[in-house]
Parts: sequence; C-alpha cells; structure tokens
Amino acid sequence: MDLPQGGVTMNPTLLEILPLAHKGYCCSQILILLALAAQGRENPELVRAAMGLCHGMGGTGGACGIMTGGCLALGLYTGKGRDEETPFEQGDALVSDFVDWFSQRALDDYGAITCAAILSDGKPDPTRCGGLMADAWNKMLELLVAYGLDPSEGRD
Repeated sequence: MDLPQGGVTMNPTLLEILPLAHKGYCCSQILILLALAAQGRENPELVRAAMGLCHGMGGTGGACGIMTGGCLALGLYTGKGRDEETPFEQGDALVSDFVDWFSQRALDDYGAITCAAILSDGKPDPTRCGGLMADAWNKMLELLVAYGLDPSEGRD
C-alpha cells in the first residue's frame, strides 16, 4: 500500500531504503542491511564486504549492485556458512529466479543490467535506484516465502 506524502505516493519500502542511502550505504549494502534487519541481526563485516559490489562492482559501472547485492542477501537465507551446514536445497533456483526477474526488469526499463545503463548520469538516482531496489527487496521477500523460507529467520 502506498502512503500519501504531500500529494505524492511513497512506496513504504522506500521509507526503509532512503534513510540508509542518506547515511551513505550503497544499493548492495542496503539490501544486506534490510535482510539483516528482517532477521533481527547485525553484521557490520558483511555490510562492509558488500561495498565491493557498489556502483557496479567497485565503481566500474558493471553488474548492478541491486542484482548482485540481492543475490548476496538471498545467500544469507540459503547458503552454507559452516562445515556442518548444508545449503538450502533449492537455493540456486531461488537466486536464479531473482536474477531472471531483475534481468527482465532492468532490460525492459534500462536496456541492460549494469549500473552504467541504469544510472542516468553515472550517479545513483533515488528515483531509478530507489524504486528498483524497493521492487527488488519486495521480490526477494516474495521469493523467500514462495520457497518456504521465513524472511525473519536466518540460518543458525
């Protein structure tokens, strides 16, 4: 449901994203922060590591950090992190579904999946990036639930 903001509709997910962007986090870091917050966790090391995906992988304009950060965040729910763990059996399919969704969306709207294509002037844009990131986070939540995973529960 969109909330009215002075005659403009605001996606409620943007209300979570914009303060994080204002604090200087990039798209990939924001998706990690959203996943960690959903689980009631903090992991500054992981958030720092996600910086390597910022602005198309180290500022190169390559693959969009929303896509790569989304894959990283989904891995929090599906991946193996300890010797005694096994990955979620359908983890690859879940991540692949996200990549397929993102790729189609980015191709339809921007012609490519790269930061360079999505950014209008080479700088993060709240309208383009924020809206796409909000939609991506909502798609990630939808996929987690569809695959039988609770977004509020992490892997222990």
